[in-house]
Amino acid sequence: MNKMTISELLVDYKKFLHHDITIQGWVRAFRSNRFVALNDGSTINNLQIVVDFENFDENIIKNINTASSLKIEGEVVESQGSGQTIEIIAKKICILGDNFTEELQSTILQPKKHSLEKLREQAHLRFRTNLFGAVFRVRHAISFAIHSFFNDRQFFYINTPLITGADAEGAGEMFGVSNFDFNNIPRDENGEVDYSQDFFGRKTNLTVSGQLEGETAAMGLGRIYTFGPTFRAENSNTTRHLAEFWMIEPEVAFNNLEDNIDLAEDFLKYVIQYVLDHCKDDLQFLDKRFAEDQKQKPEKERAKEGLIEKLENVVAKRFKRVSYTEAIEILLNSKENKKRKFVYPIEGWGADLQSEHERYLVEKHFESPVVLFDYPKDIKAFYMRMNEDNKTVAAMDVLFPGIGEIIGGSQREERIDVLRQKMQEMHVDEKELWWYMDTRKFGSVPHAGFGLGLERLVLFITGMTNIRDVIPFPRYPKNAEF
Repeated sequence: MNKMTISELLVDYKKFLHHDITIQGWVRAFRSNRFVALNDGSTINNLQIVVDFENFDENIIKNINTASSLKIEGEVVESQGSGQTIEIIAKKICILGDNFTEELQSTILQPKKHSLEKLREQAHLRFRTNLFGAVFRVRHAISFAIHSFFNDRQFFYINTPLITGADAEGAGEMFGVSNFDFNNIPRDENGEVDYSQDFFGRKTNLTVSGQLEGETAAMGLGRIYTFGPTFRAENSNTTRHLAEFWMIEPEVAFNNLEDNIDLAEDFLKYVIQYVLDHCKDDLQFLDKRFAEDQKQKPEKERAKEGLIEKLENVVAKRFKRVSYTEAIEILLNSKENKKRKFVYPIEGWGADLQSEHERYLVEKHFESPVVLFDYPKDIKAFYMRMNEDNKTVAAMDVLFPGIGEIIGGSQREERIDVLRQKMQEMHVDEKELWWYMDTRKFGSVPHAGFGLGLERLVLFITGMTNIRDVIPFPRYPKNAEF
């Protein structure tokens, strides 16, 4: 007997009409002791199971409840009712897992709408809801598309270390890694922690980026990308920050800034188009939810486009490419800045742009995705290539509606003398990064890359508003549950 998922059945149901099949899943609803709505997670769509209760043991019927799991054997027939094309006439029912009915009321599995905060508290169960089933199927599609994009373009997938002694961003907001007994930490003669006695023989931390190691791989393999977890010890309780998140970081030898921008635009459009093509049911559900959420907002704060429309427009439009200097002029002369409506007013060139500024450029001024480039050197990292003006670096950020920055990258500084000077100015220890400096000594070449936080992209594509709702088990200050 054919055993399959609901998704497989619905895609090619005509092939199975009037055949017996086996389906397994969880009960979403049981009406009139006759109609079971079954879902197995493979699709947002439920499958209707028709039960003739006179043909089944009374104890089986009593134990078919919301959230219980069933194995059904039955015949696929065209549905006589509205709302579904096919249904299963049950011939055998096996209850795989009972529902502890007395405890159901305290869970998010009861059939009613719950707040996102409540769903977050029961992250181990939220996969079974329509909303989070859709979000995590889309997240899977995005991840698959990312690997597909790079593989098709002859990039090599590199696994960079999660435990490292390097601070790629120079920000110092890192989680330390130690094997010390915290009640008996060895110290040197100056009273400082003696890391030479620790597991790795030096101070180590969880990575904030695989970029520096990725650059070394690109110097031998040409085109590489990393895709893995990264960690930031920022004490930030916002809808945009996580302590643990996933990063995609391509690095390409012989690429300049313009090549890097082209790669970023092609990459984003490919992934979004893949989701549009392969997640239609989930996107339609998320689109309706997005529209309902917009109705709850004041009219001036509502999105101009629906979710699917927004995604289609990003794919269709060429990203607007604007220098940082031009962007500052636009912001300085904007009504929002002149009327002091920005939380962080723009005073002049050199300002570090905030999300509100980025969204103004994307949503109000250009009404399209924007790529900003050539930022002031003083607000960017040590590894970014100095431009000829000695004021700016060959950096780029891709800005999206509703999100602000979604990609950050640059052409890297391949000239060892310039890199050494920048590291000294920014107090980056050259001795700690001796291996990074070596790549500039033996056949250094121009190269470029960028970083994309996976969760930011999932947030944009699903229309969700809190980054904690697009990763299965979010990590943030005071929370490491599950």
